[in-house]
Amino acid sequence: MKSRHRAREIALQILYQYDLTWHSSQKAAPQGQELTSNLLYHFNHFNVSEDLRPFAAQLVAGTLREMTHLDALLEKHASNWKVARMSSVDRSLLRMAIFELVHVIDTPHSVVIDEAIELGKQFGTSETPGFINGILDSIRIQIPTQGNPA
Repeated sequence: MKSRHRAREIALQILYQYDLTWHSSQKAAPQGQELTSNLLYHFNHFNVSEDLRPFAAQLVAGTLREMTHLDALLEKHASNWKVARMSSVDRSLLRMAIFELVHVIDTPHSVVIDEAIELGKQFGTSETPGFINGILDSIRIQIPTQGNPA
């Protein structure tokens, strides 16, 4: 299994956990030292290899930091869907993939979308891959391709 794919799986699982916590308790997402401690605990508890940690941490921290912007993009491109009404898996996966599309310039957009679809097949429902593909493709079209080919 490719290491970036595995790092995305780990990041998705962490974001899903946070989403369940926020959604039910309306707590603020952890930032700074609290997030660093939480990530380290998760990585150590689940024996995440050292080579996966930086990319997984980048996805988690960036997604949490940019949550307001990501949700605004998601609402804009998810026709007739409110972010709060999406399943936690779909919401977490879309946020993470949108973060990567917009902010991780060394990953081609097509790879981000393909990876999100694969994670949707693995963790979502039978409808998740098509839902994810439609929204991410709509967002991809509006992102400048400088440094990040489609």
